[in-house]
Amino acid sequence: MEDPGTRESSLSDGASDDDMPQSLPDESSNGGSIRKGCDPFAQTQRSKLQHRRARINQQINKEMRMRAGAENLFRATTNNKVKETVALELSFVNSNLQLLKEELEELNSNMEVYQTDSEAVKVPMIPLGLKETKDVDFTIPIQDFICEHYGEDSSQYDREIKELMELRQAMRTPSRNQAGLELLMEYYNQLYYVDQRFFSAHRNLGVHFHWYDSLTGVPSSQRALAFEKGSVLFNIGALYTQIGARQDRCATADIDAAIDAFQRAAGAFNYLKENFSNAPSLDMSAPSLSMLVRLMLAQVQECVFERIALASWSARFSSQLRLAQEAARVSDVYLLVQQTMTQPLMKDYVPFSWASMVQVKSEHFRALSHYYAAAALCEHTLSSKEEEGDEEAEEAFLGFYINAPGGQSLRQILQDPEKRRKLGKAHLRRALIRHEEAMRVHGLCKILRKMDILQDVLSLAHKRSLDKYSALDREDDFDETAEAPEIQAQTQQKPDVTPPNFSTVQVTDIFQRLGPLSVFCARARWGPVRVICLQRREGGLGLTLRGDSPVLVAGVVPGGCAEEAGLREGDYIVAVDGQDCKWAKHAEVVHLLKSCSDRGVDIGVVTLHSHDTQVERKAIMLSHCSNKEHSRQRLMGGTKGQSSASLLNWSRKKKRESCTVTKKLGSTFSLSFGSIRDAESMY
Repeated sequence: MEDPGTRESSLSDGASDDDMPQSLPDESSNGGSIRKGCDPFAQTQRSKLQHRRARINQQINKEMRMRAGAENLFRATTNNKVKETVALELSFVNSNLQLLKEELEELNSNMEVYQTDSEAVKVPMIPLGLKETKDVDFTIPIQDFICEHYGEDSSQYDREIKELMELRQAMRTPSRNQAGLELLMEYYNQLYYVDQRFFSAHRNLGVHFHWYDSLTGVPSSQRALAFEKGSVLFNIGALYTQIGARQDRCATADIDAAIDAFQRAAGAFNYLKENFSNAPSLDMSAPSLSMLVRLMLAQVQECVFERIALASWSARFSSQLRLAQEAARVSDVYLLVQQTMTQPLMKDYVPFSWASMVQVKSEHFRALSHYYAAAALCEHTLSSKEEEGDEEAEEAFLGFYINAPGGQSLRQILQDPEKRRKLGKAHLRRALIRHEEAMRVHGLCKILRKMDILQDVLSLAHKRSLDKYSALDREDDFDETAEAPEIQAQTQQKPDVTPPNFSTVQVTDIFQRLGPLSVFCARARWGPVRVICLQRREGGLGLTLRGDSPVLVAGVVPGGCAEEAGLREGDYIVAVDGQDCKWAKHAEVVHLLKSCSDRGVDIGVVTLHSHDTQVERKAIMLSHCSNKEHSRQRLMGGTKGQSSASLLNWSRKKKRESCTVTKKLGSTFSLSFGSIRDAESMY
């Protein structure tokens, strides 16, 4: 995917039109989308959770409206009695809101629903619930826009409007698999065409998009389509977190699937942060998205540790050291997430169970790093000459610590079994302290206490360290146990932020019957369709045509039939004898004109309006030098076998550099009309 470039200045600015998703304009949209959403009332744990979340969101919305009304009344009235009554009512409303938010937080903290059904004892992952949204009725606004802007009978597009609304309804309940992701991607890609067709900079469509904050349930409403796009993109990232959390992680393939899902979730949140700003809801604000990106990358790092632990079946000295450093790395990244969650804006926003889970994981993996360090030192006594000459083990141990133990050489420790035992015992002592701290933090959170699997993981790890410490402890150990040095964190695989690839899901413009998007879009302005009757004379019809879809009147012969009938240079032919020609090729229109009878031919044309007509005509003539195949690639959104660009390329700087002439036209979108080798045709 290409670099998204500069950021969008505001959510209310709409989308950039530099690139299109892949489309098939010659196909009919009769079939509609084959992707369907889940039944929101299906009796699955996840569906029940989403249904309860939607119900709480609606109740929160109702209480907030009541509170807004009460606050307005409190400010407006001067009657003290009324003020007392309103203040009492406000206290009840605020109390109800607090209870609803606590209930929603408990639902958001219900991580077990999204985990795998496997009985394997694994640390649970943190998934996100999907953002909820209200129904949107596009019918009247789009019908009015088609009538007023495109000058067509809007009733002819009832099927397309219905298809768009069904697609939006389906994407509200995506299945937790690849099909669900494709459903969200399809709707997200389709919004590009909706934006180009119906959202003009000079006129508002009048559609309000209502979305609820994913964590607090606070409703937000905007008329900008960018808010709809951003919310859908957030749900794409959230669905990836659910897919990652449900992986079994007992086999390498499952761990790799979890890594891929969490990296793609991080990519979706990062893309949202870089390309959208001034979000109306806190979950899509820059601090929140930064926190989510770090959380996803921390979970990727945890999966990397699990994969290495799964592959390290041999108990070699260097393998144990590597595991210790990987565990230290996991602890470090979770500590960074914990610091992000305690920032002023995030502290009261992030669920307490999330913050507790992150702290538990940081302590747990720090304990594991010290445990594996002790295992390496105590289970591998270098007594044989073969091991004493093990350069790999010695090199790994020399770079193992941030600072070497005071007064001791690492080589001496490596070759002295007693020194190794004492250093291993010091590591186990620190491991036990960290294990106990993880269990203490776990016990402070009511929601985490309900997670039996997490309790099992912490208890087993603590018992294993305690047993090893007891085995190393001796009655004649009168020396105070030394402090184990800090382990140098390292990883074999750094997480990648995988940006969303919108070209993986091809879409067909639902409203393609309106005509080619290069001309028939919300930003273009033209007069009403004019019907011109042409009578063929001895010299022909007296016009020059150029281009495809739609065919352009490139010239009119002075004094000829076309000029007398009112045809003008720069007109687009949209119909011939009542037959729609918006998508017609050059040869098709020529054939229709040549087959006209003696009574003549009726041509439907439209004229694009521009702030500077001469600049427009100059742009039309300059487009003659553009390659026809390149033009078609831009219209279709990419060629076969070629990776399509990002759906929303926000680089307006790039657009200014590469499309200077088109940019000058403002609302006019010129189409390339063939290469210089294509001769103009005069009729």
